[in-house]
Amino acid sequence: MPLGRLGRKKAKGKEAARLVGAEPPPAPPAPAPAPPLVFHAQLAHGSATGRVQGFASVAELYAQIAAAFDLQPSEILYCTLNTPKIDMQRLLGGQLGLEDFIFAHVKGLKKEVNVYKSEDSLGLTITDNGVGCAFIKRIRSGSTIDSVKTICVGDHIESINGENIVGWRHYEVAKKLKELKKEELFTMKLVEPKKAFEIGPRSKAGRMSAENIGTARGTLRLRSKGPATVEEMPSEAKAKAIEKIDSLLELYMGIRDFDLATTMFEAGKDKENPDEFAVALDETLGDFAFPDEFVFDVWGAVGDARQK
Repeated sequence: MPLGRLGRKKAKGKEAARLVGAEPPPAPPAPAPAPPLVFHAQLAHGSATGRVQGFASVAELYAQIAAAFDLQPSEILYCTLNTPKIDMQRLLGGQLGLEDFIFAHVKGLKKEVNVYKSEDSLGLTITDNGVGCAFIKRIRSGSTIDSVKTICVGDHIESINGENIVGWRHYEVAKKLKELKKEELFTMKLVEPKKAFEIGPRSKAGRMSAENIGTARGTLRLRSKGPATVEEMPSEAKAKAIEKIDSLLELYMGIRDFDLATTMFEAGKDKENPDEFAVALDETLGDFAFPDEFVFDVWGAVGDARQK
């Protein structure tokens, strides 16, 4: 048989084999998208229950709450979890338990107070809601501010000596107050959260307690950039370290910020020494200009958690 015909037969046989061969299996169907997480919310001074879902940041959450209750997002001072009370231990930060009930505290009475700064420290701890509203988280007993009974925990600081500070971060407000001259009078404009009489138990929230916060199934981690993620609850050692860092923030800077403390812990958990940790803080949180002794103490808290 001529070689040319044999070659054509072989080629034809290969082509037939390709045609007769089994087709590749169909691609598996794409997994169905997870249903959006749904949370229930009320206004802390009293309202019907609304539903919010599909948010990835505190700003988006506030926008959804505002839409649910026909408000402007800027009217929301802060939110508490599982209680309508002004409880600074239950503030909503960057983490939300998957079964937490949200109570939004909105702007109420405005007031202007004059304070005589008799000591270097006013006795205030400042925090903020992450979207431009700084407020008082703690007043030290016996301090200068403690003597001014019209100033309360939960009050939003709107201006200092006529300078509007809406939009400032907590550390900027704390720095401004610290820099005020001793033995001089200064003025603050404050906004307290709207209040109402308790008229009975509220639906759903009445069955929850502080121990429920973030314990059911995990937490939703809200981020300023990128999507929100569902995460497991932190270990006991990590939780204690973050709480210690938060206390150090109050001691050194006059602020409380659980999310900032968490970010600092995450920045240090894989570092080998305090110098590497300091560099990581400068890269991620350089605007804060943390003092060296503070960074060293935070590194100690991170190291203690790693050893457990």
